Amino acid sequence: MKYMPRFNRFFLLVFSLFSFAFAKAQNGTTTVIQNPKIEQLIALKADMSIEGELADRYKIQIFSGNLNSAQVALKKFLNKVGLWRGKITYETPNYKVWVGNFRNRLEADRALIAVKKEFPSAFIFKPER
Repeated sequence: MKYMPRFNRFFLLVFSLFSFAFAKAQNGTTTVIQNPKIEQLIALKADMSIEGELADRYKIQIFSGNLNSAQVALKKFLNKVGLWRGKITYETPNYKVWVGNFRNRLEADRALIAVKKEFPSAFIFKPER
């Protein structure tokens, strides 16, 4: 075995080349099984980002009390001032009317001047997440 005959070496070389030429990589497919609610959550997060719910923003609170009075206060705000969107939120034990979605304190202060004409007890705050 010290010296292989030339034919054997040639045969081994040709066999090796053909085996490498016809070798194939694995062509597998991966199937990802995902909960369908993930798409809904992504859409919800996108909507919240657009509305500024997830950002560090300032808001103005114009009312805190029962639901009927909060609805009246929101309607009054939308009719009298109406420059910013408002919403009613519930934090135990009161309903609160929050208006605006201001990027910085300066914008909120300017808006507060206009809001205080109709709602003297209004104040600026930064909601916690």
